[in-house]
Amino acid sequence: MSVPEMMLAWQVSQLGEPSEVMMLSEVAVPSPGPGQALVEVWSTALNFPDVLLSRGQYQEQPALPFTPGLEFCGMVVAVGPGVDRSRIGERVIGTPVLPHGALARYALAAEAELYTAPPGLDDAAASAMHIAYQTGWFGLYRRAALRVGETLLVNAAAGGVGSAATQLAKAAGARVIGVVGGGAKADVARMLGADIVIDRTTQDVVEAVRSATGGRGVDVVYDPVGGDAYGMAARVVAFEGRIVVVGFAGGTITEVTLNHVLLKNYTIIGLHWGLYRSKDPRVVRRAHDDLCNLVEAGGVRPLVSERLPFEEAGQGLARLGKGETVGRITVLPPT
Repeated sequence: MSVPEMMLAWQVSQLGEPSEVMMLSEVAVPSPGPGQALVEVWSTALNFPDVLLSRGQYQEQPALPFTPGLEFCGMVVAVGPGVDRSRIGERVIGTPVLPHGALARYALAAEAELYTAPPGLDDAAASAMHIAYQTGWFGLYRRAALRVGETLLVNAAAGGVGSAATQLAKAAGARVIGVVGGGAKADVARMLGADIVIDRTTQDVVEAVRSATGGRGVDVVYDPVGGDAYGMAARVVAFEGRIVVVGFAGGTITEVTLNHVLLKNYTIIGLHWGLYRSKDPRVVRRAHDDLCNLVEAGGVRPLVSERLPFEEAGQGLARLGKGETVGRITVLPPT
């Protein structure tokens, strides 16, 4: 396949808020090295870690300048040494190798971390399926061992990570209580399948959960927010319950009081999905196969709320960072 020498890409040359530090640039198309593939990007899904990367607050920080964009759907157009050329022309999803992220016409990826895109999803939905749904699969199915009939509390249930968890929990036969911020987000959580929706801006979350569970509390908490949201969740987790710590989108890393864990007899579970990519990649592939089966059966489908033109990627990340979005925002490639 013919690949140009230059391409349009968003670049971060200094750290700060995405809308302020991301610049449109013409850069050289990267060449795949050993074990790598070059992917023509057809859709990029925005993630909160993209915001953290731009701010310099993510646990991994590429050298400046770098191109953000941690999740894509596209087509393999070239491969490096050691990669089967039969993959050229394959429609794939995956994560790029930074600094060559997916907010560009072409992205680099490790060939071992490319997955066949589900045929039942268009490019935008497919680009939004990988990170959030893999995180939900590992957090709910593997780490928390969510069971049929259990009650799950999802913080930020209308967001990208929370919407995936809500769908996966319903697919597992669980009862879902979704916590959201605002009436519009409450409507989204109901549409996603949440059995009970609590608007934290108008309701007392603790009292609402206790009322919904007859005072028992919830079996599992899925928390991508941290801060006060985690504190409320710890108050309503049931005997022998599990709290899955997914992230800190609220901006505060919670200090845990261990005597509370002991007195209530619950478990705190940490989930860093990225570790599985190096520690146990076979399970990541098994999760992908399971998720594809759920897509085919109609159990899950990413909620793509916006499909932005390439030029508006910075504004999309700014709104994502402020918690003003629902579902997933995707970005079209440059024309």
